[in-house]
Amino acid sequence: MKPLVVIDIVGMTPRLLKHMPNVSRIADNGWQAELGTVLPAVTCSAQSTFLTGKMPAEHGIVGNGWYFRELGEIFLWRQHNKLVGGDKLWEVARAANPGYTSANVCWWYAMGATTDLTVTPRPIYYADGKKEPDCYTRPVRLHDELTEALGDFPLFQYWGPTASIASSKWIVEASRRILSGHKPDLLLVYVPHLDYDLQRFGPDSPQAVDAARDVDAALAPLLQDAKAAGATVVALSEYGITNASRPIDVNRTLRAEGLLEVYTQDGMEYLDPWVSRAFAVADHQVAHVYVQDNNDLARVKDVLERQPGVDVVLDRVEQARYQLDHPRAGDLVVVAEPDAWFTYYYWLDDDRAPDFARGVEIHRKPGYDPAELFFNPADPLVKAKAGLNLLKKKTGLRYAMNVVPLDGALVRGSHGRLPDSPQDGPVLLCSDSRDPGRDRLSAVDVHSLLLGLQDIRPLAEVLKG
Repeated sequence: MKPLVVIDIVGMTPRLLKHMPNVSRIADNGWQAELGTVLPAVTCSAQSTFLTGKMPAEHGIVGNGWYFRELGEIFLWRQHNKLVGGDKLWEVARAANPGYTSANVCWWYAMGATTDLTVTPRPIYYADGKKEPDCYTRPVRLHDELTEALGDFPLFQYWGPTASIASSKWIVEASRRILSGHKPDLLLVYVPHLDYDLQRFGPDSPQAVDAARDVDAALAPLLQDAKAAGATVVALSEYGITNASRPIDVNRTLRAEGLLEVYTQDGMEYLDPWVSRAFAVADHQVAHVYVQDNNDLARVKDVLERQPGVDVVLDRVEQARYQLDHPRAGDLVVVAEPDAWFTYYYWLDDDRAPDFARGVEIHRKPGYDPAELFFNPADPLVKAKAGLNLLKKKTGLRYAMNVVPLDGALVRGSHGRLPDSPQDGPVLLCSDSRDPGRDRLSAVDVHSLLLGLQDIRPLAEVLKG
């Protein structure tokens, strides 16, 4: 079977491709197509659709996180693959070809997945509260194979104020070693770097162009290896990042209406989902709003529709039009206007914000926080303090990395709503020379396309639609 390498280049759009000659060459003897996405256009939802061929209403991944009603807790960035409903790409392939092998390098929901090889970021959480960079691998021996050759996974360059190309380079080099040393039939590669400066500075910024060039250069060796291995290459993206300038504090609006409640500990306020009549789980340009009493639905919807920066508010019937009507979804789903996005902020006084708000805490915050990409510009000593904290860390002392601003106005790019222009949406490039017969694929088409490229399903049926 001809190997297949699938590279998820987050945030890649037709506009950015002109700065990515190595990636663009994938289509020289193959083809390129506009790629549809899902609502919400975020990593976990889009990847799950690619890998199952199902929409969020079926596979259940309604965002990067949601309110777990059965637990009374908000969780983002869970990792267990069992959360994703439906047969995965490699499972379908293996059923047709029992010897089929697959490798996942940093695509989401990797823990517990049935891939033969798995690599995913997984910090070490020590008993004294320290957190150290590391990764989880399966099989276990793959961990030492990769870290001995490449060093520890660069967790602090994967997300946060110091996020950089270093993490994507590590992922690419790990993928190269797996491709050459383990020779899987399917290799999934996740390249996150475009996410960082496009959100920090906006997609039209010089920094965005530099980021596209950096990703292209980092991918060049892997693309050469794939060609030498005779592999088919597919490069695709989950969404495009567009200019944003308006943070919308949807939870503060709900609190002002007496719908959201907090509880207080040590002078800090925490969102209280157990008793709140309504609250939002913010996820870029989409927010899931959970309403405890159906009698409040009409009022909450009216409040949200009057909120400046809100484009549409979807009830269950309206969610069905986007195939988002899964029990995990909010009772209402709010979509921002093109230049707006939703914060998770719920406190009214920064002095009452919880301590995790000023740190990189993706698992504790009840919503997505792109301000984690910044050092607090209001603190002239912020980098010195970060350096001191690193020194404390090395000497074994407890510390808190309180360097993140509480100001969403710094963010210049966002995503989540469906794209208004194909130039700002996802794109797919394929090295296979067979004519696709159409210039647009939907997100659900990807699953069958990838099976067809390895002749597991008839490719002609997929490409001709």
